Amino acid sequence: MTEAYDLVMDCDDAVDPGSDYRGPAQIGIADGRIAAFAPELPPHSAGRRIDARGKTVCPGLIDFHVHVYEWVTNFGLHPDEAGVHSGATTIVDQGSSGAWTVGGFDAYIAQPAETDVRAFVSANLAGALKGGMEGTTLHNPGMMRIEAIAEAAAAYPRLVKGIKSHGESGGLSHWGLEVLKMAVEAGERTGLPLYVHTGELFPVDETNRPDPAGVLEQVVPALNPGTTLAHVYSTMPDGIMGAGGEVPRIVHEALDRGIHFDIGHGVNFSFDIARRMMAEGVLPNTISSDVHSDFHAYHDDSRLDYSLCGAMSKLWALGMDLADVVKRATLNPALILGEENEIGTLAPGSRADLTILDLAEGCWALTDSMGEELVVDRRLVPGTVFREGREIAPDRRLLRDVCPPEMRAAA
Repeated sequence: MTEAYDLVMDCDDAVDPGSDYRGPAQIGIADGRIAAFAPELPPHSAGRRIDARGKTVCPGLIDFHVHVYEWVTNFGLHPDEAGVHSGATTIVDQGSSGAWTVGGFDAYIAQPAETDVRAFVSANLAGALKGGMEGTTLHNPGMMRIEAIAEAAAAYPRLVKGIKSHGESGGLSHWGLEVLKMAVEAGERTGLPLYVHTGELFPVDETNRPDPAGVLEQVVPALNPGTTLAHVYSTMPDGIMGAGGEVPRIVHEALDRGIHFDIGHGVNFSFDIARRMMAEGVLPNTISSDVHSDFHAYHDDSRLDYSLCGAMSKLWALGMDLADVVKRATLNPALILGEENEIGTLAPGSRADLTILDLAEGCWALTDSMGEELVVDRRLVPGTVFREGREIAPDRRLLRDVCPPEMRAAA
């Protein structure tokens, strides 16, 4: 019997990290799911065909670190602008909502979005609110309730996929590891993974400022295997690399203990730090953007100049194989979410979330947070995405780092 598909995609460069396959393929989609994936499908019929040759076809990108509690946090973006319109079919908001505010996040952000939106709830009850910067008010032990996190996880099992906490100088100067240890306990009680910010963020008690080089030495022993540390290639003195010229011993110890690292590109990504750490085999388990609006304004994304596709392009330019880059932006975050059979894969039976990447050619300067430029002759730009089999043309408005103005929709 001839198989019938709603859509068949012809590819000459399909990347499926789950099966370690990269090469020519045909992908059959039916009823919003991937029905078949093979170098060549048997005789079949298709309601529609798409010629994706000359492009790279991969599972829908998963941006593991975004901030999209729009209008509630001053720095929240619209979920679809951070998601499908930037090439990602699934996004994970890291800590914008807390146990007391996640219901609104579900009702007004996640449910209406075309993008598949998930959340790591903040260790504190309220979430981030204005900038998330007033650490002594929002992130102190008195604003932490392990039971409330457990209740939120039980009430929103599809949405709440982890817990967001912090391991940085501001928090340590005020209350040591108390909040972080409570977040670890909440993760143990709920079975949820933990995602930990690194690099100074909250106001520091200068009478008790920790030695920047010793911050990670305090944080790592408190964490369980499977925890993700954010901002692996950051320039912050109390971050993962710190200001030294060599990768600290504690970084390798963390890897040996099963701690994961995430790019969390954000405003502190450094080419120099990335080169040094990559040379010693310190690679991110996941690649994410940490896209957000201006912390010091209200609903203003005019200064946003980085993206998930930009972060992927930078690591590709620094020597990482493209298939490996794709894996760290698809399968690996799907594994942390516990959804590797549904997203982050091209396996038959999985959801038909796909990203078609254009390999944009031509001289282009990629920039880090220090202003260093890396001139490349190719970069990754999302051409088309499919969300449950529905075709979406990304407006790419926020992709200022990889797209010239004529490739982006007007604000």
